[in-house]
Amino acid sequence: MNKNTSTPYRRLWGRAKGKPLSRYQAALVADKLHGIALDVDAPLAGLRHYDNIRLEIGFGGAEHILHRALEHPNTGFIGVEPFLNGIAKALAGIEKSKLTNIRLFHGDVWKFLENVPNASVDHIDILYPDPWPKPRHYKRRLIKQDLIAEFHRILKPGMELHFASDIPSYIDWALLRILQHGGFNWDAQCAADWQTPYAGWPSTRYEAKALREGRTPHYFSFVRKPVIKDAAATI
Repeated sequence: MNKNTSTPYRRLWGRAKGKPLSRYQAALVADKLHGIALDVDAPLAGLRHYDNIRLEIGFGGAEHILHRALEHPNTGFIGVEPFLNGIAKALAGIEKSKLTNIRLFHGDVWKFLENVPNASVDHIDILYPDPWPKPRHYKRRLIKQDLIAEFHRILKPGMELHFASDIPSYIDWALLRILQHGGFNWDAQCAADWQTPYAGWPSTRYEAKALREGRTPHYFSFVRKPVIKDAAATI
């Protein structure tokens, strides 16, 4: 385990709950969430038998994680979402499709990450995070140097971090910080490489809104660099 008692829990910006849950959604949260909720003290427990483990942070309406879980039944999926309405939507989709390969964490991503072992996750998705577009609110953005370092720590070498956004200022912000970290390769050669959706992309309500409002979605893929052993240690 990698528990860090100094984990920098952050204030949750925005609302933890939107419009009131329907009676059905409230019942799902009350009756179903505990059965698939992660234990932060052992966040990968119950997932080791899957071929791969994928993590999606801030899954919103859950369209993407539900689609991928159906697409890859032998992969274990973890969805981290601070907002209860998103959790309820994921639970409804899990119930409808009888999915058994999704685990959910309702809360602060830092609380989830602190006990995730090094190099234990095969893929990370951050898709259309809240852009906080006003400069005075940039400090509220999810993508920051300390969180990028955690992504690098938990992601297996050679595996991918996906980041998608339609907000130019956030795209520039995230690219600068991810590349400054130094632990990720970005192999894009031309605009088509980041304007083409990921393979099997199901689209989401956030992408639909971006297109409707005339913004261009961008889809970035970063590969966690391999570990290079100290040459002196091999002599």
